[in-house]
Amino acid sequence: MKNIFSLLLLFIPMLISAQDDLLDEIDTGEELVDYETAAFKGLKIVNFESTKMVSKKELYFVVSHRFGSIKNGLKDFFGLDQAVTRLNLIYGISDGINIGFSRSSFLQIYEGSLKLRLLRQKKKSNPFSLVLFNTVLVNTSLDKEVLPGLEFDNRLSYAVQALISRKFNEDLSLQLIPTLFHDNLVPFDPQDNTQFAIGIGGRQKLTKRWSLNVDYGLHLTRASGSPFKNPLSIGFDLETGGHVFQLHFTNAQPMNVNNILGRATGDWSKGDIFFGFNLSRVF
Repeated sequence: MKNIFSLLLLFIPMLISAQDDLLDEIDTGEELVDYETAAFKGLKIVNFESTKMVSKKELYFVVSHRFGSIKNGLKDFFGLDQAVTRLNLIYGISDGINIGFSRSSFLQIYEGSLKLRLLRQKKKSNPFSLVLFNTVLVNTSLDKEVLPGLEFDNRLSYAVQALISRKFNEDLSLQLIPTLFHDNLVPFDPQDNTQFAIGIGGRQKLTKRWSLNVDYGLHLTRASGSPFKNPLSIGFDLETGGHVFQLHFTNAQPMNVNNILGRATGDWSKGDIFFGFNLSRVF
C-alpha cells in the first residue's frame, strides 16, 4: 500500500501543472477547436483503457465478452461455450471526470473506477494527452470454506495507470501506459503483492469506418516460474452511426487491469487465444 501512495504523490506535480488545462474545459461550453480530437474512438484500445473520455452527463453501458480459447476447436465451439462477460456503466461527471462500476463473471469481480483527464493534446501546445485511471476490485468468488482465514481485505485489489497518448496524424495514434497494481491476495505464492507493468498500444485507421488496434502489457516484476503471460491483444474497431463496435483476439481472458496483467494464461504461439468483443450503448 505504501508503494501505491508513493505513486500517487508522484502525480501531484502533474495535477498542479494540469490545473489550467482542466479549467479550460470548464468554460462556456463552446468547442475549443485547437484541441486534437479522437486519438481513439473506443474507451479501450483493446484491453487497456484509452484516453477517450465519456462526455459530461453521458452514460455508457458497455457489454464485453471474452470467449474461451479457440484452440479446442469444435469441442467447445471455438470457445463460445466458455464465455466470460463484463457489464460496465461509465458516467461523465464532466468531460474530464468519469466514474464507472462493473461486474465481471471472471472471479465474480465487482469494480469501481475513476478516470481523470489532466492534459489534453493541443495542436499548437500540449504534444500529448494525459489521463489517470484508478480502480478498486472486489473478488467475490473467494470461499471461506476453502480459505478459512479469509478476510474482506483479501478480496481487494487496486490499480493506478497513467494513460499518455499522442495522435500523430489523422490515421495513427499511440499510447504509453505505466501501471502499478496491487493484489492483497496473489494467485501465485512467490509473486509480490505490489506489481509494476508498462503497456503500449496504438490505433491505425484503415478506412473511414475501420481501424486496427493493438495493445501489449509488459509485466516488469513477474515472479520467476509464474505460469502467467504478458497480454497481447489485436483487434478491429468498426464505427457505426456514432458508436464503436470492437472485435479482437487476445491471450488474456479477464477484463480488469490487475487480471489482464497478472492472470493472462493464453499463448499466441500455441493458438491458445480468446476471441472477444466490446459493444457500447450511450444514454
